[in-house]
Amino acid sequence: MPRPSHLILIAFATAALYLYAVASDNAALGLLSKPIPVLALIAWLSTKPVSRYRHWIMLGLAFSVLGDILLAIPQDLFVFGLAAFLCAHLAYLRGYCTLTLRPAYPALAAALLIGGGLFSLLASHGLGELLIPVALYALAIGAMLWRALACGGVAALGACAFVFSDSLIGIDRFVSPFAAAQYLIILFYWLGQWLIAASVDRATRNEVLTQSGARAPQSC
Repeated sequence: MPRPSHLILIAFATAALYLYAVASDNAALGLLSKPIPVLALIAWLSTKPVSRYRHWIMLGLAFSVLGDILLAIPQDLFVFGLAAFLCAHLAYLRGYCTLTLRPAYPALAAALLIGGGLFSLLASHGLGELLIPVALYALAIGAMLWRALACGGVAALGACAFVFSDSLIGIDRFVSPFAAAQYLIILFYWLGQWLIAASVDRATRNEVLTQSGARAPQSC
């Protein structure tokens, strides 16, 4: 297994390659390089102590890799990519539920406002046959955001970055395409995934503190 520092170098190098592939419209290089930064995160998490939370986050990352590949293939596989990322959000949702089940009503209100507002915006511009798939996706990502905000910490920050990336995808595809979309989408996506993966370390430390009888922080 490569060292964490080597995994970071691999992730940054392949991220740069993907950005170059987007700029040069090189579909083959994009397909090869896009999944590797998230694969590096999975490799990094595989070195961490086993826990239910780590399991669900790694599963979410694995579904994200599948989504990356499907969306990078030079064919219109948007629905299949959407389904892969739907599974990723459900895995993250399940992971957050292992940390806390408190209602967190302000977080619920924020998630409803963000998810409902985004779906209303997309639906108002006509989703056609994608109405139901996008509605299900919005429901899943809203639930994931709610539970992430209930956890707080880097888990919440990661979920917010991921939701922002997904929002840009919807706006670019269904509302108004804009030139910087591909770059902003992938940068916020990688930021979100990195923060979500980093929350495993925080959750593990909290679990150790709890088992030792010390008071654990309230965020993950």
